[in-house]
Amino acid sequence: METTVPTYLKKTLKHGLENVRVGDLALPGELEVPQNPLGIVVFAHGSGSSRHSPRNQYVARVMQSYGLGTLLFDLLTEAEARDRDNAFDIALLGERVMGALAWLAQRPGLENMPIGLFGASTGAAAALVAAARTPSICAVVSRGGRPDLAGKYLSNVQAPTLLIVGGEDREVLALNQAAMRILPLPCPKKLEIVPGATHLFEEPGTLEIAASLAGHWFEHHFSRNQTN
Repeated sequence: METTVPTYLKKTLKHGLENVRVGDLALPGELEVPQNPLGIVVFAHGSGSSRHSPRNQYVARVMQSYGLGTLLFDLLTEAEARDRDNAFDIALLGERVMGALAWLAQRPGLENMPIGLFGASTGAAAALVAAARTPSICAVVSRGGRPDLAGKYLSNVQAPTLLIVGGEDREVLALNQAAMRILPLPCPKKLEIVPGATHLFEEPGTLEIAASLAGHWFEHHFSRNQTN
């Protein structure tokens, strides 16, 4: 579960995104598309969180500084969110991410845009499930994620995948190291360990490092997609 964002990060947050309704369930979301974007990054939040996740909001601002569009949306309806089990239903969450991808593909001007997925905690598993089922995904980034929860889908991911884990998040680090061995060889993959960071990247400077790593990953693979 996301906790209150540190004061030093609040100063970097900004507002003014376009409020949208995503997919058949009209899930609330926030879409921002800069001029001439390299691509769009769809965010999948962790359990107990929402589109308002302060850490994902911060990472989205960093993505935008790289010329990337961002979509943050709620994976569950208000009624569904009241059932705690739904927050860990990776199959359901993966379907919601895929629904967001289908919705984006119908947005005027975004039909052929390179798309990437950014997932945090359990949202990373949902992102990986969606990537495994959507060959057109250009890149995936997991922050403090649980790729093990993607199960059988993990071995089917073909998109370039970056796993970012805090060096002090020992249990999750071990799970990500195991996931690196399962991700298929044709898939460009990398594990980045942020020294001194715990699971939520609450330590000063650690979330900035993670966001920068993610921004570079998407920028590189989106640019490659546009030149191919």
